[in-house]
Amino acid sequence: MADEIKNVEGEAAVQGNFIWEFIKEDTAEGGKFEGKKIHTRFPPEPNGYLHIGHAKALCIDFGTAEHFGGICNLRMDDTNPTKEDVEYIDAIKEDIKWLGYDWDDRFFYASQYFDQMYEFAVELIKKGLAYVCELTPDKVREYRGDTQTPAKSPYRDRPVEESLDLFERMKNGEFEDGKMTLRAKIDLASGNFNMRDPVIYRINRLKHHRTGDKWCIYPMYDFAHPIEDALEGITHSLCSLEFEAHRPLYDWVINNISVPCKPRQIEFARLGINNTVMSKRKLRELVEKNYVSGWDDPRMPTLCGLRRRGYTPKSIRSFIEQIGVSKVNSIVEYGFLEHCLRDDLNETAERTMCVLKPVKLVITNYPEGQSEEFEVENNPNRPEDGTRKVTFSRELYIEETDFMEEPVKKYQRLYPGNEVRIKSAYIVKCTGCKKDENGNVVEVYAEYDPETKGGNTPDGRKVRGTIHWVDANNCLDAEVRLYDNLFTVPDPDTGDRNFLDYLNENSLEVLTGCKAEKNIAGATAPKSYQFMRHGYFCIDNKDSSPEHLVFNRSVSLKDSFKK
Repeated sequence: MADEIKNVEGEAAVQGNFIWEFIKEDTAEGGKFEGKKIHTRFPPEPNGYLHIGHAKALCIDFGTAEHFGGICNLRMDDTNPTKEDVEYIDAIKEDIKWLGYDWDDRFFYASQYFDQMYEFAVELIKKGLAYVCELTPDKVREYRGDTQTPAKSPYRDRPVEESLDLFERMKNGEFEDGKMTLRAKIDLASGNFNMRDPVIYRINRLKHHRTGDKWCIYPMYDFAHPIEDALEGITHSLCSLEFEAHRPLYDWVINNISVPCKPRQIEFARLGINNTVMSKRKLRELVEKNYVSGWDDPRMPTLCGLRRRGYTPKSIRSFIEQIGVSKVNSIVEYGFLEHCLRDDLNETAERTMCVLKPVKLVITNYPEGQSEEFEVENNPNRPEDGTRKVTFSRELYIEETDFMEEPVKKYQRLYPGNEVRIKSAYIVKCTGCKKDENGNVVEVYAEYDPETKGGNTPDGRKVRGTIHWVDANNCLDAEVRLYDNLFTVPDPDTGDRNFLDYLNENSLEVLTGCKAEKNIAGATAPKSYQFMRHGYFCIDNKDSSPEHLVFNRSVSLKDSFKK
């Protein structure tokens, strides 16, 4: 990210970033990290795919290091053996690379520090700062107290040697799950309940994807995370806002064990975005119950889903940069994310013509068997992208909505007696249509004006309507998937709502038999096009093939975002 970015109207704007201001203070003369290289980390839990909310965190973590000429680690937070999956680890790596960031050789697992974490826990016990507690989870909750009443534990004053012995026996598997925990000895009367002697180790006999059955005790995140940061030499641990109340515990752990450095934790507001859900549990439910086709379904807010839909790294990074870094939680319009994609594709996407719901247009006075070529620009915003040739003949395909036998008010397209411009070709006048036995229009008839080649009118007459088309004798069949919001309301998971009750039954429309320019033959993902008058579409990166082209609508042409 950079200080100077483009705002939604293209003007240069200075985007404030309070994290950068803190870091500047820390690296200034006399600061905590004076003379040190800035070192951050991105620590995802590998229990699902990254989504657009994670994109904000990783852009902040990697982008901050990049801005200050520092480095950023990638670390898998695999302290919980019940949730991790190698599939997710590979997907996380792919998504980060796709966004344009790299961790070089600094790829770590939280689990590689399990031995050191155990030793640090022993150190706390020896210092009288941790003890083995035999309260059940229910009793811990019962004894937690409230704002007026301190918490309590009858095991708090257990002798150090006894806790050391029990903790080792916990490690050796002598006690059943839930029988004992190791708790930090901090302050049972603290107004911050995270400091009321929190559990830092629990017994959990589950196989770990990396360490197997070596461990039957596992550290809690609030204990493990600061240790991981310190062992890796992290200077700034950038976290989302819900960890603000955990910062005193983070600092307590760092200050009471023999770690080589003392990172600073800074919190920022998470990304909230409407018309979707971003809980991994809820996204997993959508996948496992087959409400969507997978984690990469183009309706999902996952990065792999957005990539399959046609979102670009530039559009996502621009979105994250423009919403900024704040300490205040807020909800961003999904329309702004679409706006950022539209901005990018408007500059880069090649234009082409594709008829989604075709009906045949017969130019009755155009010679049978004749064909000619017209030169069409590939992108009006990038003259260097050149032009392409499209063929024109007696029979074309047009959109069925571009003809009405009895037009409504202000309808400017084809109807008997009306003229329209066939994009880049000729002016034609509609003369009628042919219907099947059910009254459906199967052919539209028109006559062309040979003097209007290129769509010009030598006599100066005004022709209001312009329609796109493809040559019926020189086109490709394609499948086109039109996506809409997955939910019918902006906030499907607020309050006591069941988000599944608000699934949009019309979030996907599959069109087959669409007719596209022959020029797109052989296109492969992640190629994007602007289908004239329709929007931006990309080749599907899973189902498309040269024999069966499949396009996903990335975003419509119309910008609904209010600047």
